[in-house]
Amino acid sequence: MKRRSTLFLQAVIVAIGIGVLALMLWEPHLEGRNVNATFFAIYFKDPFLAYAYTASIAFFVALYQAFKLLGYAGQNKIFSQAAVDALRTIKYCVFITAGAIIAADAYLMIAARSNNEDAAGAVMLGIIATFASIVVGTAAAVFERVLQNAVDIKSENDLTV
Repeated sequence: MKRRSTLFLQAVIVAIGIGVLALMLWEPHLEGRNVNATFFAIYFKDPFLAYAYTASIAFFVALYQAFKLLGYAGQNKIFSQAAVDALRTIKYCVFITAGAIIAADAYLMIAARSNNEDAAGAVMLGIIATFASIVVGTAAAVFERVLQNAVDIKSENDLTV
């Protein structure tokens, strides 16, 4: 890959990370019950918000690993064990994120049933996000396996020469 294209993709990953972080910090202030709440009430008295922030750690780790993987591609070190390890970490982080979304959906469904409310919109968004996470995780697993085979072949060829 050309250096400019990898730098562009790294900038896109940084922009995604900053955008998601800004949304996570800004959105709780727009919630109906938090409009007039204090900073402490918004961020320290809402267990669901604390769960969302904790669950987002895996997402940001995956973004960092994708940033590193693009760095390896820019340095022509894509066929290395470090790149395989980065893909493996991305795979695990994506599946952890999918599991966290499933757990949040289960919580929303239980909370909605106990209050006789309908959580269909939130659950549908969770299902879509889970499906997208599983697709990304499966793609990362396939790329990891293909890249591991390429690294193994490259190491065998380096030993025979």
